[in-house]
Amino acid sequence: MMTQNTDKKREQIQMFCMDDLVPQDHLLRLIDKAIDWSFIYDLVEEKYCSDNGRPSIDPVVLIKIPFIQYLFGIRSMRQTIKEIEVNVAYRWFLGLEMYDPVPHFSTFGKNYTRRFKDTDLFEQIFAKILEDCYKWKLVDSSEVFVDATHVKARANNKKMRKRIAKEEALFYEDLLKKEINQDRVSHGKKELKDKDDDDDIPGSGSGVKEIKESTTDPESGWFHKGEHKQVFAYSIETACDKNGWVLSYTVNAGNLHDSRTFKGLYDKIKNQDTETLIMDAGYKTPAIAKLLIDDGIKPLFPYKSPMTKEGFFKKYEYVYDEFYDCYICPNNQVLKYTTSNRKAIKNTRVINVSVPHVHI
Repeated sequence: MMTQNTDKKREQIQMFCMDDLVPQDHLLRLIDKAIDWSFIYDLVEEKYCSDNGRPSIDPVVLIKIPFIQYLFGIRSMRQTIKEIEVNVAYRWFLGLEMYDPVPHFSTFGKNYTRRFKDTDLFEQIFAKILEDCYKWKLVDSSEVFVDATHVKARANNKKMRKRIAKEEALFYEDLLKKEINQDRVSHGKKELKDKDDDDDIPGSGSGVKEIKESTTDPESGWFHKGEHKQVFAYSIETACDKNGWVLSYTVNAGNLHDSRTFKGLYDKIKNQDTETLIMDAGYKTPAIAKLLIDDGIKPLFPYKSPMTKEGFFKKYEYVYDEFYDCYICPNNQVLKYTTSNRKAIKNTRVINVSVPHVHI
């Protein structure tokens, strides 16, 4: 027997409790149970007047709305408000009754501009929630995964200008200079003199280059991957544990390489009890490997085939003789030390080559 009563219950008056309409295993219910949101009131108290003005929208509601947007992948704040209007679970999470008006989509933007902009409010919220995760032993920082992803900036790709930018210094520049001088002294040579315009060391900060800068969003960077993807973007670098908890993050211009931005993220997570740091090939540099090993952390990189020109010996085919401080090439020829110069990347030495390094 077919039932046909689709429209009969639409105008019925019913009494119900909103808490009964939200499933016990709903994601928002689990989040609300795990987080005590009252700490937000203490963080924003100084942003509100205590004895004057109209009653404000609950600041916890303002913070929870972006949570809904990002947790459920809603593309805009305008669409998020539309979803909240008809979603019982969203209303329950925000503490709104069925007939309570939902804040206008521009409300969060205006409050952010007037109250929260240029503050570290969201970093404090992130730190507090992460602290609770550590408290309940949800985080396992013994193995940390680091990676970066590019996010397109909301900037017109045609509105740009070219400017001359100074090349940023590499984080290991001072250590590199120190090791070069130690190597020279150990071989009876004088230390290199400091130069005001040190162009010989790559990434010393003295080099300049022409870059594209957005006139809409100057903090973004011109990012190109392949031949077709060229946009102004940001690089979001994130460190996570094995359970997927975000331990820290940094936001950088999209035109900066992962190996250059790594130090900023590493400084935020290095004091944790990390045993292994897992990274992709973009971080596989001698400087990063040495930094981690010196701090007692095991770096884990993907295997990368040796990039040796055809007809030349591979690096691992050379043998270092520690006693005589020399290298022996596969042709059984001795390659003697000559000097350590400013172009060294890390204890790279100039070798006096007596025979061609080619296969015979």
